[in-house]
Amino acid sequence: MKVLVVDDEQPIVDAVTYSLRKEGFQTLAAYDADQCLELVRTESPDLLILDVMLPSASGFDVCRVLRGQREIPIIMLTARAEETDRVVGLELGADDYVTKPFSMRELVARVKSVLRRTSVADMRSREEVLRSGPVEIDGAKHVVTVRGGVVDLAPKEYELLRFLVRNPGQVFSRQVLLDRVWGADAFVGDRTVDVHIRWLREKIEADPSNPRLLQTVRGVGYRYAPAE
Repeated sequence: MKVLVVDDEQPIVDAVTYSLRKEGFQTLAAYDADQCLELVRTESPDLLILDVMLPSASGFDVCRVLRGQREIPIIMLTARAEETDRVVGLELGADDYVTKPFSMRELVARVKSVLRRTSVADMRSREEVLRSGPVEIDGAKHVVTVRGGVVDLAPKEYELLRFLVRNPGQVFSRQVLLDRVWGADAFVGDRTVDVHIRWLREKIEADPSNPRLLQTVRGVGYRYAPAE
């Protein structure tokens, strides 16, 4: 597996790439946003370790651009420890978030976890066509239609909706949704689930202010109800 490490600090890039190579990964390195985007285009890495603070453009900007182009697992790497920064990165589609200073062993473990999780998700997505109520999810084409119209979803919106549609009528707590969609080891709070549910309602509900498909079960969590 090929990992692209993007950070403007040479010692960090050297340490991370060394640790990854010891674990059998191929590595690529970039030191700014432009180099990162070019290497993603030409080398097609399997995972991206992306620093937030980069010259010319932030890691958030890079993440936003990539999420509009392709499905590549992204681990955000930054010295910023505020919860709002973590939430922004994860809401933009990052798969995990590691705060400096960090253990190389922990970072390598997170790389393996994200790759394992996304590989399983990709395999399931390719195999499934889900139809439930007015929603159809074509995993092979990565296309969602609602009432016959195509709906454009961000990666985590897609995964969250797919998980709920695969389990119609079942109520899931925010923590369970975090574990199953973002991963048990992702640094993200309950607010991220609420935000993604709100975004999904705006895209798939006939009346987002009176949701019928993505229902809130007060004090418990959320469920998908296929009958409108």
